[in-house]
Amino acid sequence: MLSKKTFDFLSQLAENNNREWFDLNKHLYEEAKADLYPFIAKLIQQFSGIDKQYSADAEPKKALMRIYRDVRFSKNKDPYKKNYGIVFDVKGYGPNTPAYYLHLQPGNCFFGIGFWQPEAPVLKKIREEIDYNGDDFLTITNAKNFTDVFKLSAEDKLKRAPKGYEIDHPNIELLKLKSFVAIYNINESEFFKTSIIDKLTIAFANIQPFVLFLRQATNL
Repeated sequence: MLSKKTFDFLSQLAENNNREWFDLNKHLYEEAKADLYPFIAKLIQQFSGIDKQYSADAEPKKALMRIYRDVRFSKNKDPYKKNYGIVFDVKGYGPNTPAYYLHLQPGNCFFGIGFWQPEAPVLKKIREEIDYNGDDFLTITNAKNFTDVFKLSAEDKLKRAPKGYEIDHPNIELLKLKSFVAIYNINESEFFKTSIIDKLTIAFANIQPFVLFLRQATNL
């Protein structure tokens, strides 16, 4: 479980997103990290026992993403993120590997698994796998273990059929997707309870068929 102060820091940062405030209150950020690291370590131990491609030796400090934003090419010049991002890297992590990502933000917490806006060659392979084995994909995403926890995101989607596919394809709505991400939305209050580790572990176990399908699609 996490301390409410860990989320309170983010709320304050959202209202004071500037270097002066951050420098004066950096101790709050350090306290938040000290709260997050043991939490991440517990998840690493749980997750590594389920996905054999995930190492129990993964370091919590490396899993927690930097809070500093890269503003070089952004119109938004806020120097800091308004969330904690936690990435659980599997072996061979990279653009060809489905990812596990935990997003912690006041009013917007979720566990996301899969590919978000993958590169064109990867997206092509996933679409081809759905074209060939669409029934398998639907069996996975319609299963009770999936639907009780996750929802397949449809926010990032083409308006027309992708090149090479007809509009009357039986799985055209899936093929239009530009991201293949399963989302588990979580109320932030759940993170203040000891049961959150079990909830995330169950979700991690339930999502494995989805992960395996994507790995097979991308030849990993």
